[in-house]
Amino acid sequence: MAIQSTIMLNNGTVIPQVGLGVFQTPDGETTVNAVETALATGYRHIDTAMIYGNEASVGEGIRRSGVPRGDIFLTTKLWNDDIRARRTKEAFQESLDRLGVDYVDLYLIHWPVDGWHEAWDAMQEIYASGRAKAIGVSNFQKHHIDELLAGSDVKPAVDQIESSPQFTNQQLIDDLTGLGIATEAWSPLGGTGGNLLSDPELARIGAEYGKSAAQVVIRWHIQRGIVVLPKSTHAERIRQNFDVFDFELSDADMKAINALETGRRNGADPDNFDF
Repeated sequence: MAIQSTIMLNNGTVIPQVGLGVFQTPDGETTVNAVETALATGYRHIDTAMIYGNEASVGEGIRRSGVPRGDIFLTTKLWNDDIRARRTKEAFQESLDRLGVDYVDLYLIHWPVDGWHEAWDAMQEIYASGRAKAIGVSNFQKHHIDELLAGSDVKPAVDQIESSPQFTNQQLIDDLTGLGIATEAWSPLGGTGGNLLSDPELARIGAEYGKSAAQVVIRWHIQRGIVVLPKSTHAERIRQNFDVFDFELSDADMKAINALETGRRNGADPDNFDF
């Protein structure tokens, strides 16, 4: 098993820095097999969400893997409709039931929709109960975080945001770091609509280390000190995405990757979305 790096969250919980994301991974054997393959490879961090529609399959993959539940960092998220309906506690229990677990390691507000303040209050109660080892947010901008901190004694452990070489989101990451909040990157490889992994600069850097463009980008995230959640359903790619702990990018290579910034999001803007 590869030696992987971890980050300590602000409540003392330890999170593995590379996790398997399962956004748009179909429910059923596709997700079960992806989770099982990831855990056999050495991943110890799985990130899902209610809206992905595959929590039950994630749970089945964990059970089939034979890896003890206590060795796995499991995240799920509270969806927008449940936030708006003020049914955080009910939605959380439904996620636990689908996953077939009695706790998650991290529970996140998925998007800052109307009702998130009440959701955060309910999540603090869930956290106090021990059924979520840490709580946090996703797609929160700095002004959302400031608003949350002004009304809460519990600081989010993480903010899961879009970040890739094309859209580094570095200012927000710096702001979060200054507040003691860890960053997780979704769409870390540039998303389905981008052509990031065919970029000649990444190919050049990869050739220096005998690594693929994807491995270079994952390593770039690791060296930025953030948690990275690459998604794949292909066993070989799942394994390849985890084979990133045996090399280190130089400062020059880090700067070259930073220079791929376009300032354009691949995903929705947290200040302007309609779902």
